[in-house]
Amino acid sequence: MDHREIAAVLAYIGRLDPRTIRTDTGEARDQIAQWHELLSDVPLATAHGWDAREAIRAHVLDSPYPILPVDIARKWRAYGRDRLDRHTDPTPATDPDDPAGWRAELLGARRAVATGQAAPATHRQLSGGAPHPDVEARLAAIGSCIPPTVRAELARYRPTRAARETAMAAGQPDALSVACQWCHAPKGEPCRSRRMSPDGRARGNAPRTTPHPTRVDLAASGFAELTAA
Repeated sequence: MDHREIAAVLAYIGRLDPRTIRTDTGEARDQIAQWHELLSDVPLATAHGWDAREAIRAHVLDSPYPILPVDIARKWRAYGRDRLDRHTDPTPATDPDDPAGWRAELLGARRAVATGQAAPATHRQLSGGAPHPDVEARLAAIGSCIPPTVRAELARYRPTRAARETAMAAGQPDALSVACQWCHAPKGEPCRSRRMSPDGRARGNAPRTTPHPTRVDLAASGFAELTAA
């Protein structure tokens, strides 16, 4: 705020709390200078929620003591901290290979948010409602949230899951639905190739892309009982 705005603020405070009025010209001039020293970097109002008059009015209503310039300055700092707490830095448009420009744009965006020149950029919250009709139609068309072409590309990176999906698609039992009695792999975990050294110590424990035959037989027997029932 400049000196004219400080004078307007003091006049507003005087209407709400006559104890702060200075009738002497010299005292009024000193008061304006003192307030300007502490509030020169505090705006009178911004387009995003800050208004010094609202802070003054709240103080007069809540406190029995006359308002001081530090009271307004503290409210302004709290306003900036609150906005930064609700701000999520958007990705700068500057080339990432230009670290100085990247940092300058990032700090500039934060400064604009803290000073009320821009609104905080927040992530949209996840909703608990039903999916959009377009999403439901797409899932009904492709049968899965992962398109078949993408699933085929992912198969080479997760062979165990791909084998399970292929078996279930062919109407075969899921071998990983039971624990393996050979390598003692728990349900849902792939079998492991255990190699033993002559002294009885384990030399290898690598996961297998295919389950042990005994595990397949055990899953098949359980699957047959389930279908027969």
